[in-house]
Amino acid sequence: MPDRVTMSDVAREAGVSLMTVSRVVNDKGEISPATRQRVLAVIERLGYRPSGIARGLATRHTSTLGLVIPDVSNPFFSEVARGAEHVAYAEGYNVFLCNTEEDPERELAVLESLEEKRVDGVLLCSSRLGDGALREAVAHHPAVVLVNRRLANEAAGRVLVDDETGGRAAVQHLLQAGHQAVGFLAGPPTSHSGQERAKGYRAALAAAGLPYNPAWVQPCPPTVAGGLETTRHLLTACPELTALFCYNDLVAVGALQACAELGRTVPTDLAIVGFDDIPLAALVTPPLTTCHVPRYELGRQAMRLLLDRINGCTEECQEIVLRPELVVRASAPRAWPAGTKGGEEIKRET
Repeated sequence: MPDRVTMSDVAREAGVSLMTVSRVVNDKGEISPATRQRVLAVIERLGYRPSGIARGLATRHTSTLGLVIPDVSNPFFSEVARGAEHVAYAEGYNVFLCNTEEDPERELAVLESLEEKRVDGVLLCSSRLGDGALREAVAHHPAVVLVNRRLANEAAGRVLVDDETGGRAAVQHLLQAGHQAVGFLAGPPTSHSGQERAKGYRAALAAAGLPYNPAWVQPCPPTVAGGLETTRHLLTACPELTALFCYNDLVAVGALQACAELGRTVPTDLAIVGFDDIPLAALVTPPLTTCHVPRYELGRQAMRLLLDRINGCTEECQEIVLRPELVVRASAPRAWPAGTKGGEEIKRET
């Protein structure tokens, strides 16, 4: 394999200094047109490609960004990543996609690695770090936007889903259908979205004059397996439950599996509502009632906000909030108990 052509090779072949080659490559400094043309001709003939790292050190701009997500296998984040990457690519940036596996220590390691790579900014989705650790990590990067997470200061921009409103709408839907014993599979304790959806759950109960029963609320991993295992335990311990509000659609799919194992028919014996409206939600049996989140738009707007902050916008580029929308399907129809047909047509409610 031939050796990589270096700037020194170009300088020697063109009969100029390294500084002159650097100025031509970075389009800086006063250089005569003849010298510039001679250096460019040598660059083309030798096939020289400037080092992105070296150029980044000189210009403090690497045209790279970090995109950090907690679970690459979750369809929610794959769509967020697609929206973010499309915007970044259109603006000439390359994106490092980093998966933290829901592990705060791994998240810290990823953020340190991106700092070493001198990325121009970081888009951090659903951080599992505590506020103190997150604030310190954010301080080491020139620009950061958080997705579904707030910090008390203005060190980072944020794009949020109005999870409290979504949670409240989901539980109100169940209460209006006649359910009074509504459980909540609350997701990871460190999840900002889970905490906000819990607020919505409690607010809906309070508005209906119903007490909050902590035995009906269980944290769980945000996965199908987490929903399956937690639903097994919750329904065994609290058989009086007639409905479940689930942290996300993957958890809701696990709840469907648990109901099949336990012989509880959905929605006649137990109504189930998810969150996110990933493509799988409409494909399972029965199709899931859920809160639709515009995932691609979430990623697109978050990346746009990050690029604006990289370009110097701060006070006006602080926060964007997207509102989820309830999608009613057969897993939790409007009336209960109900003889609904599986897979009834989707209807959106504002």
